[in-house]
Amino acid sequence: MEILKVIEIMGNSKTSFEDAIKNVVKEASKTVKNIKSVTVKHMQVTVDNNQVNEYRVTTKVSFTIIKE
Repeated sequence: MEILKVIEIMGNSKTSFEDAIKNVVKEASKTVKNIKSVTVKHMQVTVDNNQVNEYRVTTKVSFTIIKE
C-alpha cells in the first residue's frame, strides 16, 4: 500500500508550457522525494505588447510518503 500526498505548485517559463512544467518538477525535486505525477490544473500566459511574455502553470504534484 502506498500513501500519497498532493501539493499545489505554480511554475513559469519564458519558453513554453512544457518548460514551465519541467521547472516545477526540477524545483520541487530539490525538497520533495518520490514524485509520482504532475497534473496541470491551469495554464496561463502573460502578454506584453501583443506578444506572449511568460507561460505559467498551476500544478498538483503527488508523491509517496509511505510505501509498504
